[in-house]
Amino acid sequence: MTAVVERRRKGRTPFRRSRRSAERIGALGVEMDLVRPEEVMHHVSEAIENGRSWCVANHNAHSVYLSQKDPEFAAFFDTADVIELDSTPIIFFTQLLGLHSRPFHRCTYLDWREHFWSLAERNRWRVFYLGGEPGVARAAADQLTARYPGADIATRHGYFDMTQDGPENTAVLAEITAARPQVLFVGMGMPRQEVWLLRNRHLLPPCVVFSVGAAFDYEAGVQVAAPRWIGRIGFEWLFRLAVDPRRLFHRYCVESWFLLAPAFRDLAVAARAGRLLKLRPAPLAPREDGAPA
Repeated sequence: MTAVVERRRKGRTPFRRSRRSAERIGALGVEMDLVRPEEVMHHVSEAIENGRSWCVANHNAHSVYLSQKDPEFAAFFDTADVIELDSTPIIFFTQLLGLHSRPFHRCTYLDWREHFWSLAERNRWRVFYLGGEPGVARAAADQLTARYPGADIATRHGYFDMTQDGPENTAVLAEITAARPQVLFVGMGMPRQEVWLLRNRHLLPPCVVFSVGAAFDYEAGVQVAAPRWIGRIGFEWLFRLAVDPRRLFHRYCVESWFLLAPAFRDLAVAARAGRLLKLRPAPLAPREDGAPA
């Protein structure tokens, strides 16, 4: 709780309140948005206030690999309103390409969770978490409500048959609808969570949806989160590999080789455009209101 109080005492970092096309960049065969965590929270708050459906996705090296292999998974990102960049190594790579990415564009649940839960508590948002093994999500919710007593969190484990129109999937949708969430976290791992959202989002009540992977596993202490400074220097993957080598060896030591072909294509395009190795890219165009970017 002390960390939350200290964060509230700090002045808010200024950020843009309107989207612009230059936020979205292409690299490694996918598109991503260069947004800071506080910008995402601003847009989430706006969507909730206006009762709009809104979707937050995220790309990292694993999802880039899966996008090459699974068309249905890749199609999910076409439906997302914002695609967070959840990979410091990819940020470094896009800087090499001369794009206007910065380290502060690293954006994922662990980067904005304190800000989110502070907002959720103050605004009495109804949050539903779908995912995790039986009992894990509830344990995470208990941990969170101990720190944020006003948080309203409903949960349901992610072990069910997600066959479209099947009885278990229908029951899950009914449970979510009955809870009337304003925010829905889906944490069933890639690609299952994205495919489920692609197939079922039109059946959900209006809410902000996030694909969040192991978010509540971290909150419940089932998985160990890397210190954020490790993520900022680009070695969170190494920390996770050391903690869980059996599960993550293929992801970090095999899948990465499949990214070489799109990486070389990007490097060739950047070289032809004269952007390669321009690590201090030109400033962005001014906003429509005339203010600097």
